[in-house]
Amino acid sequence: MTFSGLNLLGVLLAFVVTFISGAIWFGPKTFYPVWMKARGIESGQLNSNQNKPVLLFGGTIIGVLVQTLTLALIINSLQKYEPNLGILDGAGIGFALGVGISMFSSLSHRLFGGDNLKVWIIETSNDAINLTIAGAIIVFFN
Repeated sequence: MTFSGLNLLGVLLAFVVTFISGAIWFGPKTFYPVWMKARGIESGQLNSNQNKPVLLFGGTIIGVLVQTLTLALIINSLQKYEPNLGILDGAGIGFALGVGISMFSSLSHRLFGGDNLKVWIIETSNDAINLTIAGAIIVFFN
């Protein structure tokens, strides 16, 4: 199942795995309570203006899908010049983009927005981990 050289099964699996990874990362037994407290929300509950499930989950699904598809397009482009990319190469590409682009593109926004570094680290480390996992999966299926 390919489209323009992309293995859509690999992209779909990378999307599902990283979505689940994000759900675990921000789960009630993992980083969610720490993250909420770092954001200054002691109750751990979003107010009614913030808690709109369609927007929260719809936006998350779209965001993870766009990230995964973008990563797949980049890896696919690189594989045209280096067809022997391995799983560790894919993970490295995902990690480089996760740290170099995803994490640090938001640092100044967070700092100027008044968030502390703990919030930034919790949020963006998940992106870096997920893109690393997605890169490995995408290369495996390509």
